[in-house]
Amino acid sequence: MKFGICVVAMLAVPAGAWAADPFVGTWSLNASKTKYKTGQPAKEQTVTIQQEGDNYTVTIKGVAANDTPFSARYTIPIRSGKGTVEESTAYDAVSTKRLDAMRRENTYFKAGKQMMTIRTRVSKDGKMLTVNVKGTDALGKPVDGVAVYDKQ
Repeated sequence: MKFGICVVAMLAVPAGAWAADPFVGTWSLNASKTKYKTGQPAKEQTVTIQQEGDNYTVTIKGVAANDTPFSARYTIPIRSGKGTVEESTAYDAVSTKRLDAMRRENTYFKAGKQMMTIRTRVSKDGKMLTVNVKGTDALGKPVDGVAVYDKQ
């Protein structure tokens, strides 16, 4: 189940009041563009981000490198702050920080210990999401890589 669950938690970044939010939508992992220095990315992963009031609800489903299916669901504030994890075996808490309209940083915790930090950036054309991942996966192994997602 590795790190794949976490990878996409970071996705929520608000755009201006008059523009469509670049993070909202469904994103699919592009395995051919995803590269890790340590650890293994998911074989398959779909991230769905919905805006609900002042929050994003992030739902993640996929298949880990070891062929184990995984899923996660959490809510994070659009601006910045602590979120709520509804479903995950890899982490039990999340906090988020809006860096700008196209970038944000999420930090994931398990039993009070920081597990992973991910920095997410949406491309200028809004079609690609790049996620820099660094930390420890659910099995306690180091993870360092870049995952790329295509908007569906």
